[in-house]
Amino acid sequence: MSLESVRIMVVDDEPVVRRALHMGLEAQGFMVEEAGTGDEALVFLRRSPLDLVLLDINMPGMSGVDACRRIRDLLPRAGILMITVRDSEDSKIEALEAGADDYVTKPFHLRELVARLRAVARRTKVESPQINQVLRAGDVEIDLVRRTVKKSGSPIHVSPTEFNLLAYLMERRDVPVAHSTILQAVWGPEYGGELEYLRTYIRTLRRKIEDNPSQPAYLVTEPWLGYRFRDPSSQIAPS
Repeated sequence: MSLESVRIMVVDDEPVVRRALHMGLEAQGFMVEEAGTGDEALVFLRRSPLDLVLLDINMPGMSGVDACRRIRDLLPRAGILMITVRDSEDSKIEALEAGADDYVTKPFHLRELVARLRAVARRTKVESPQINQVLRAGDVEIDLVRRTVKKSGSPIHVSPTEFNLLAYLMERRDVPVAHSTILQAVWGPEYGGELEYLRTYIRTLRRKIEDNPSQPAYLVTEPWLGYRFRDPSSQIAPS
């Protein structure tokens, strides 16, 4: 996809790192802004919202995780990719649960970073259908045009990736879908084995739409395969 119109902010407390990322991403066609702290980024983004945010998870002052949560609240449709030097599963899950769409672990190659940013930009710039299409199941409602989710009539805040995942599964209600199929459809064709992404987002969505997340009525696990969105209205009542 063309990146000529994609505006990105690089948030890192190390000026040398910021400058290197600025130059590298600009050479790839991004329009780049910089911030040295989470607070500085929030001040700028309140004044001039951008498409993507590349955010270091380990910064002094406001942590990258806290900055991510606040940026997600401020810009619910922006793409957020976090940079971390920690390669543990806990830190990855922490980043995703804070609202990041993806992460990359230092050290990384610019080509890998650009590929992930392209994927995030692709997911957050999904074209809305031309007709008014609202999906309903039980007390969950998703508007594919306005990209909104409601539970029992009340709005539910979801990130772009959470929305895309829920929409994909709701459109295939009552059909088991494999992990790799979901990852490639929602995250992009270059994905397929990143099960921690999927598990984390399913867990956060369950917290938002399920009455009892530990016993989900909608987002059910298909053992050894993937997940299925179960429509309560389509279930046959016992005789």
